[in-house]
Amino acid sequence: MRIVLVEDNLQLATTISDGLSEDGYTVEVLATAATAIERGLRRDLDVMVLDLGLPDRDGIEVLRELRAARINVPILVLTARDAVEARVAALDAGADDYLVKPFAFAELLARLRALMRRGRVTETPRLAVGELHVDLITRKVTRAGQSVELTVREFELLEYLARHHGQVVSRETLARDVWKETSRTTPLDNVIDVHIARLRRKIDHEHPVKLIHTVRGVGFMLREGEP
Repeated sequence: MRIVLVEDNLQLATTISDGLSEDGYTVEVLATAATAIERGLRRDLDVMVLDLGLPDRDGIEVLRELRAARINVPILVLTARDAVEARVAALDAGADDYLVKPFAFAELLARLRALMRRGRVTETPRLAVGELHVDLITRKVTRAGQSVELTVREFELLEYLARHHGQVVSRETLARDVWKETSRTTPLDNVIDVHIARLRRKIDHEHPVKLIHTVRGVGFMLREGEP
């Protein structure tokens, strides 16, 4: 599960991030409202943990902007503001839950699990890039209305690229997030390249507009036309 933690207190952010990582979550730490909004608009996260006292803008504004943009990712507000009025303001602005500092880490974990259960129900079940459609429920893939048969790993790789469409994804990131390999002494570059080649044949074969691109020296990108 991908958690975006927006917290400008470096010590607290590190403590929370380390604890969540030990519990098996993938955590991305941000420190400003601007980066939180930019990250939220990309949609490819499961939960956002949002501090309200950010250095550039109030976290309430982050909530309002993301909800106005129809970003439905679950958001847990984590803040020292414990007044009833502050809770009401955050919930009215679009927060799904509210946890006051200081807090027990076990409670944070329990609240995140509850939010993720709710979030999975409302998750968009399909991804689309041009004429490519990926159904996350049935795990069926079509391009221009034609079915594309993929292995389990190929589907996981395509899903990841589709969730990050328009962005360059490195081999290191794919090894970590798709293959779940974080402790290998040798890189998975060759394995990843083979899977990308197979996926490219299945997705782009006989189509004039290519979707899977290699960005030399950086990684791969899924998008319509050349990056």
